[in-house]
Amino acid sequence: MIVLDTSVVFAIFDRNESRHQEAKSWYQGEKGPFATTPLVLVELDHLLHTRTAPAAVEAFYREIRSGALGVEWWPGLEVEAAGVAERYAEIDLGLVDASLVALAGRLETTRIATFDERHFRAVEPLSGGDSFALLPIDA
Repeated sequence: MIVLDTSVVFAIFDRNESRHQEAKSWYQGEKGPFATTPLVLVELDHLLHTRTAPAAVEAFYREIRSGALGVEWWPGLEVEAAGVAERYAEIDLGLVDASLVALAGRLETTRIATFDERHFRAVEPLSGGDSFALLPIDA
């Protein structure tokens, strides 16, 4: 299971993003399965609407409808995410990233697709292990 962060998914859909080709090639070659939280979808929706062409938004919606993003939510996610964010306040870990740490813990994975090395290299997985494998960087 691979947890998807905003940075990689945004790069997949934004052709002007500097890491677009890297993200797109990795995603097309990766079998998954993938999972993310609704908080990431909201962040992506906002970024794609304000920074890209309508075609990128349409492609994003097609990916959502296909079920490929594996959106996960459970009662108490927001409480868990707030706890993780507070634990890592010194690095300014936001609620969206904290929700992914909580999701990775719930799914017992240490694989996160992200370009956000600053945050995810500093955070310890909840399910054990010393660090997250950041994809596609660590692939």
